[in-house]
Amino acid sequence: MSRPLLAVDAPSLYFRAFHGIPEKAAQTEAGEPVNAIRGFLDMLAQLIRTRRPDRVVCALDADWRPAWRVELVPSYKKHRVAHGDVEEVPASLEKQVPILLEALAAIGIPAFGVPGYEADDVLGTLAAGQPAPVEVVSGDRDLFQLVDDSRRTRLLYCGRGVAKLEDADEALVLAKYGVEARWYADFAAMRGDPSDGLPGVAGVGEKTAARLIERYGGVEQIVAALDDPDAGFAPGVRTKLEASRDYLAKALPVCKVATDVPLPDFDPVLTGSPRDPDALLALAERWNLAGSARRLVDAIAG
Repeated sequence: MSRPLLAVDAPSLYFRAFHGIPEKAAQTEAGEPVNAIRGFLDMLAQLIRTRRPDRVVCALDADWRPAWRVELVPSYKKHRVAHGDVEEVPASLEKQVPILLEALAAIGIPAFGVPGYEADDVLGTLAAGQPAPVEVVSGDRDLFQLVDDSRRTRLLYCGRGVAKLEDADEALVLAKYGVEARWYADFAAMRGDPSDGLPGVAGVGEKTAARLIERYGGVEQIVAALDDPDAGFAPGVRTKLEASRDYLAKALPVCKVATDVPLPDFDPVLTGSPRDPDALLALAERWNLAGSARRLVDAIAG
């Protein structure tokens, strides 16, 4: 089998690193926190050592709460807004992200977002358009929908950390949620997701959503079946779904990851040495990143 493209959900990993490593445990000599940067670089090094990709891309949130999704479901991520339409991000993490991106650029790993889209959408487009196999790395459950055995697309789900990855193929998604990966977005729309401000269908949890999908198919098929008096819905479930017709029509496209984002030109191929070694050395010295940078460079070279 050819070596994979590693498509990394960068915000998912750097938030995880920031919250997983105490600031006092990773600082510069001046006391500036670099915990998110060190943690991210170390996680990426571990992934490259263990998965042996020949290509790596990091996806960013150019727009963490796209207007087109908010227009459909106004509550989408609303609880995470700090002010205006700016995401609530700890100040000490916000300061680290530009430095992390400088380090990735010096190493030669492309990292980009696309205006109007989230990192998830960039990852979906990479999974749909890049030569297989593709391994998507994220702690976001929404990306289970990208798993596709026929295209050799897997999700390396790091909800419990990179050391405890769930290497998800279609069988794992079915065993974990009771639905095929291709129906995961429909499942999420019905179940809802408080972390994204998606209410779901009142009274319909994971088990009911999975049973409905198993019997009827996705949201569109389920809603169409509501017009058939002989479709066999339990009266209570039919009532709940009828009350949520409008919500489901809007929530499904919000939950679906875009796969047609206009990506910029990029070169994901890993080379054996940093693209700009002088810049990487300067960053490592200024920000006390020598150990993490060396581990990542060694993982790529190995």
